[in-house]
Amino acid sequence: MTIKIVTDSSCDLGIDFVKKNNIEFVPLLLNLDGENIEDDLGKSLGYREFYDKLREGSMPSTSQINIYTFEEKFRKLLNEGYEILYVGLSSALSGTFNSANMARNNILEENPNAKISVVDSLSVSMGVGMLVKKSCDMIEEGKDLEYITTWIEENKNKVIHSILVDDLKHLKRGGRISASTAAVGSLLNIKPILKIDNNGAVEATEKIKGKKKALKYLATVVKEKALNIESETLYIMHGDALEEAQALKDIILQELNFKEIKIQYIGTVIGSHGGPGTIATIFWGNER
Repeated sequence: MTIKIVTDSSCDLGIDFVKKNNIEFVPLLLNLDGENIEDDLGKSLGYREFYDKLREGSMPSTSQINIYTFEEKFRKLLNEGYEILYVGLSSALSGTFNSANMARNNILEENPNAKISVVDSLSVSMGVGMLVKKSCDMIEEGKDLEYITTWIEENKNKVIHSILVDDLKHLKRGGRISASTAAVGSLLNIKPILKIDNNGAVEATEKIKGKKKALKYLATVVKEKALNIESETLYIMHGDALEEAQALKDIILQELNFKEIKIQYIGTVIGSHGGPGTIATIFWGNER
């Protein structure tokens, strides 16, 4: 049987890659200025337009995918003869993974022979996307569902996320920092550096004064933690901050020779919480 990869829109994969590899994605919902918008990888709402709205004061919220949506998707694919591999947003940041897992359990109660693997990526943005890409490679190599699922579970904590947040008000709104901390940090031009820990949760690691120094710090983390750089891709994700993303790429290229460095937008789901100006490096490393 053919394996069908399913992911959610937090993966920040380009729509062209999704189409080319016949990947199914389930959109999370974005509420922006009173309007519910499907996060469909930038088709309904362009990334630049989204970040412009945030700069103008819009405060979006996001909604997890419900059980029914996953059940409907999984049943359809099973009826078409597929085995299913779902790789989704970290369960520490959203209830979406739990919805997918409950949908799987409901289906297995009726059909114990259904082949559905549901994987908690413990990652965000292209961290999810990287695991999806590795899954595509393994499917092309002829690996079976059990092998791929086991590989992801054993290697997902090797996906490193290092995140620079430019505007503290979005972290404050999400409850990541207090109002007083946000006010003082903004006044002093403090740029927090965050990571995704081994449980898939956001953890503060450093507080750097000034964005130029913060970008250099991100480059240092890549230098210290990245593995197999000549055969792997480094992703620089940005919240409509292309110039700074390019500057970071230039800093990294002075010392490291990655196979490829790709600069991509942070999508609307993750961007709602990080805000404009966010910069993140996501790559394969030795430890989080």
